[in-house]
Amino acid sequence: MDGRDPLERDAAGIGALADPVRRRLYRFVCAQPAPVSRDQAADALGIPHHQAKFHLDRLTAEGLLETDYARLTGRSGPGAGRTAKLYRRARHDIAISLPQREYELAGRLMADAIAQSAATGEPVVEVLDRVARDYGRAIGAPQRPPADAAGALRLALAVLREHGYEPRRASGEVQLANCPFHALAQQQRELACHMNHALITGVAEALAPHGPEARLCPGPDRCCVVLRPGPNRRASAPRPRTSAR
Repeated sequence: MDGRDPLERDAAGIGALADPVRRRLYRFVCAQPAPVSRDQAADALGIPHHQAKFHLDRLTAEGLLETDYARLTGRSGPGAGRTAKLYRRARHDIAISLPQREYELAGRLMADAIAQSAATGEPVVEVLDRVARDYGRAIGAPQRPPADAAGALRLALAVLREHGYEPRRASGEVQLANCPFHALAQQQRELACHMNHALITGVAEALAPHGPEARLCPGPDRCCVVLRPGPNRRASAPRPRTSAR
């Protein structure tokens, strides 16, 4: 990992393709059935080998390509020749959407809900609510429990910001300026809003006992969920067992 957030990393990667030579090299590498060397790419495009190396290494640095080392002869041992640096398309997806959308996540949550519903006979909407809430708990679980409601709210907003919700404070509450499931909400508003609410509620539950309060409150040009700071509660201690007489 290079320490950049996903949007910065993916934007840099796509920006690297603005150079026409780099774009041709990337297309060539992606079109090959096996990883290719600098010399193979340079000869195919008719450019100097040092120029191909420069652009291929830039594409690798930006996460668009990956590299391995192997002998092109396929032999090993004495006389087999030196290993060559080989380039192939990176195995992770790169996508830019402004504002950020999470349609792949919506698809995964719905697919899990449909599969569980088919197996158990439970209504799919109820299963989706549970699946989305569980996912929210998983992404919201902090490394260290927050000490108070303010700390819990900061952690919740950091998680939601990472997933594209664009939180903003307004009149003592937090509105979410972006709905990551926007296109889905235009077609299936009730489904998308309840999935959103369940996911964000899961994030809040992961920050108990100080997690923020999440409620459905649709408004124009924003997500349907708003948050308020949760109460400052003390974590309840387990009651001591009493021996039976």
